[in-house]
Parts: sequence; C-alpha cells; structure tokens
Amino acid sequence: MKLTQSRALLAVTAGVAMWIAGTVGGGAQQAPAAAPSQPPAPTCGGRSSQPQSVCPEHVEAMMAALPDKAPAKPAHPRKILVLAATSGWVHSSIPIAAKTMEELGKKTGAWTATVSYDRSVITAENLKQYDAIFLDSTTGTYLDEPNAATDPAAKTVTDARRKALMDFIRGGKGIAGIHAASDSYHCSLEPGGRGGPAGGSPLWPEYNKMIGGYFKHHWNYPTTITVKIDDPKSPINAPFKGQPFEIADEVYTYNQDSFSRENVHVLTSIDYSKMSPEVRAKEQFPRTDHDFALSWIRREGKGRLFYAALGHDESIYAKRPMLEHVLAGVQYALGDLKADDSPGKAGTK
Repeated sequence: MKLTQSRALLAVTAGVAMWIAGTVGGGAQQAPAAAPSQPPAPTCGGRSSQPQSVCPEHVEAMMAALPDKAPAKPAHPRKILVLAATSGWVHSSIPIAAKTMEELGKKTGAWTATVSYDRSVITAENLKQYDAIFLDSTTGTYLDEPNAATDPAAKTVTDARRKALMDFIRGGKGIAGIHAASDSYHCSLEPGGRGGPAGGSPLWPEYNKMIGGYFKHHWNYPTTITVKIDDPKSPINAPFKGQPFEIADEVYTYNQDSFSRENVHVLTSIDYSKMSPEVRAKEQFPRTDHDFALSWIRREGKGRLFYAALGHDESIYAKRPMLEHVLAGVQYALGDLKADDSPGKAGTK
C-alpha cells in the first residue's frame, strides 16, 4: 500500500514539474489555450431565435426616414395584407420590412396593414377584405403545403391558394413584392443550389410571369451599384428627381428567359457600364443583354404589380428616397397612383 502511494506521489510530482517547465521555460507542455469566444446569437430579426421580432435600432432608423405624405390620395380606406411566409431562405430584414409597411401606411394615411407569417391566410374568402398583398421577401414555394406532391388533400389546398392569389390580382387588386418575392417558384437539378447558374426552371409559370422574373444570381451584400432611372417621368420615380445614385445591397440578377422588358415596365435598373470587371466576373453565365432591372410595374388582368429588388439589408429601410419609391409603387398597385405601365423597351438598359 505504501509503495503504491509513493509511486502515485512521484507521478504527480513529475507531472507538476513538467507543466512548470513547459509554462516557464516555453516548452511544449503548455496550458491549453482558451477557446475563441463566439459572437452572441441574434435575438431579433428574421434569422434570430425570434424571427418575427424586429430590432429596435432598425425601427428607430426606419421611423426617422419615413416620408411625411403619400403622393396620391386613397380613393377609399385601403387595407394591405403583408405576407411574410417563406419555404426557403429566411431574410433577416423580413420583420423590418413588415414594420415599414405598417408605419408607412399609418403615417401617410395611405393604408392600414395586417402582417401574417402564415400562408393559410391566402384564401379567396379572406382576401376579399384586402386591396393589395405585399410579398415580404417570400422564398421558395411559399404558398404550398410541404407534401402537396404526394398528398391529394394537400395539393387541393395548395391549388386553391395559388388560384386565390392569381384571381386576386387579375380581378382588379394589387400585389407588391420586395427583394426575395422573385426568389420563389423556380428550381433545377443544376449544381450550385438555388437553381444553379441559370436560375433553374419555373415551377409556377403564371406566378413567374406575374412577378416579372425569377432569381438567377446575386452579388453579395454589400455590393455598391449605380442605380439608373429608366423612366424619369414616372411618379413612382419622383423621389429620385431623375438623377442616378449609388446604393449598397445584395443585388439580384434574373433568369435570361424569365425577365424581359416586353413583359414589364422598368422603373430603375443597374448601370452595368459603371460596374467594375471584378464585380461583373462574380456572376456565372451572365445575361447576354446585361439588362439588370431593379424595380418595375406591370398589368396582370385588371390588376397591377409593383416589384422592387432592393431590400435585402435592413439599411434599405432607413433611406427616405427608397421608402418614397416603395410607397408610390404600392399606391400604384392599389390603383390610387396612376403611372404608365406599358411594357416594351421603355428606358435604356
């Protein structure tokens, strides 16, 4: 027993000596380094543990940038449904975009907004109370039941939602979409994800045409671009006073076949001539026409569509000209602001 204790004591003593030698003398036996600290997980914003909560600092910046009045007087009290449903990538800016729509309407009197993160609100009966739907960075097959491909009952529900959305706009009401509303209903077996280099193939051609095009590639945030005013006479572009400007965001490009000026009336676009060769080179298989629109309007049946591609980053919602642009675009979709929406080669690329 004593022999065992002595051996144990010698072993402990030797171990302590080796540790001291390694620490003081710079040898190999050093105390383990502390693990690098990880940044705390976000507690607000669309990619946080509370994805429907808006960050106070984003609200403060947005409220300071709100325009004072709407460009048009509403024909009657307007109601907007802000739909923030996704089935793909969830943008951190979704809650601030929803809050922006609430506050824009409240301050200017242009509308009142109801926000929902639930796709089930899209029914023919429920939509009767609304004048427009605002698609808040919806992604993927955001209206569909997950098992619609295999479950007949789920397919019936999905088909009814799709029909309700299209009947809504074609019957004379409005749809407005921001940023990832165009990153919806497309897929492909191509490598690279999110449709591969060509953006994939359409999953719902009626929707793809209605929204004006679908995602192919993005230049990551913060990419600074020069925005060109394609239709300086449009009241939706009045905030820009006909002048190009620089802005930083995540910037989309669109599938070659899904976007065409023959289908939409372009309001603003990227000035591709001012984009550096290094930034251009980041896009695989670029559009052959180098036509990268940023916002547009179009008719769909008796109704109207407004879309704005910028809106990935929360900073976009703190820029007054951008808020004024969205305000005017939504008022166009509501039917309160008249604007030339004829498709074709209006403007220059």
